[in-house]
Order: sequence, then C-alpha cells, then structure tokens
Amino acid sequence: MELYNYFRSSASYRVRIALALKGLTYDYKSVHLAKNEHFQESYAAVSAARLVPLLRDGGHTLTQSLAIIEYLEETFPEPPLLPAEPAARARVRALALDIACEIHPLNNLRVLRYLVHDMKVSEDDKNRWYRHWVETGLEVVERQLAAGPSTYCHGDTPTLADCCLVPQIFNAQRFACRLSHVPNVMRVHEACMKLPAFERTRPEACPDAE
Repeated sequence: MELYNYFRSSASYRVRIALALKGLTYDYKSVHLAKNEHFQESYAAVSAARLVPLLRDGGHTLTQSLAIIEYLEETFPEPPLLPAEPAARARVRALALDIACEIHPLNNLRVLRYLVHDMKVSEDDKNRWYRHWVETGLEVVERQLAAGPSTYCHGDTPTLADCCLVPQIFNAQRFACRLSHVPNVMRVHEACMKLPAFERTRPEACPDAE
C-alpha cells in the first residue's frame, strides 16, 4: 500500500491512525500542501481531486479519509473500528461526521487561504474564524460524549470516531483554541494518545514534518 498524505493534514492523520490500529504497513508518500505540491501535474495524474489523503492498494486508488477507513474496515476487519451493533455503528459514524463534515471543512487550508487571499480577511480575523468553528463544533461532540461516557468515543476500544477526534484536537491546539469547555473530548483524547497507534502517527513524527 501507498499513502499519499501531508503531515499536517488532519484527514491524512485519520488514515494513518486507522492503518496503525490495524497493524498495516504502507509506503509514506509526502504531498506538501503548503508548497502546493498537490497542484503539480505529477500528482494530478494520481489524484483527480488533487487532495490528500489518497491510498493505493493493489489496483485500487482510494480517496476521502472516511471512505478509505471504511475500505480498510471491510478488507482488514481486525481489529474492528466500527461496533457490531447497528445503532452503535451509527453513533460512531455520527461522531466521526460531526468532526469530518461539520468542523473540519470550515478550517480546511483551502478555506483559510480563500479568506485571506480572496476576501482579504486579516490574519487575526482568520484565526478568530478558525477558533470559533472549532470551539463551537467541539461543543457538539462534547455533548455527545457526555451522554454516553466511555474510555474512548464509544466503548473501551478506539473506533472510527477516535481516528477523527485526535487530529482535530491537534489542529485545535496548534491554533490555540479554547478546550477547557470540552472535558470529555479532552479525556478521550488523552486516552487515545496513550496508545502507540496514535502516538507514532502524530504529525511531528512524520517523515515530512518540519
């Protein structure tokens, strides 16, 4: 397998965690987003969307982090990242989507660049935008976790939801977001970071980290 990713990409980090939890090895292919390497023709030949992550497995080329993780779940089912019971699976997916679809798109690098370069938003206002959507979005996750507290987002083993939560907290800390209002979120984050799969895939441990 080959994983095209960028060390600071939270979507890429999700997939790195899932691969590590499942004990799968892969070739790390760096695509430096800040240097616009995803717009180069060499990467366009690989990715029609020119985004990361992208996973190549045999003859399959897979994009979108949650779709990649679901593929890994179906092809390498142990250890499972989704519960067996349908309602529990739906809860885990909902928690993952609360992060991947409600929080992350609003603080994606493309969005932040558009705010600054096209809309002429100041650096301070851009960061204020970022913090607002992360902090309010994590409040939703906090309420979900408080309603059914457990070691991880759901139960006593990490799931797809934890693969999404940890990268979002990395970004929140990087931009100095307020996190004191989400104690359950931070408790789960701390539990995750005690596991090697989360620790060894963190951005600063990546080959392309700066």
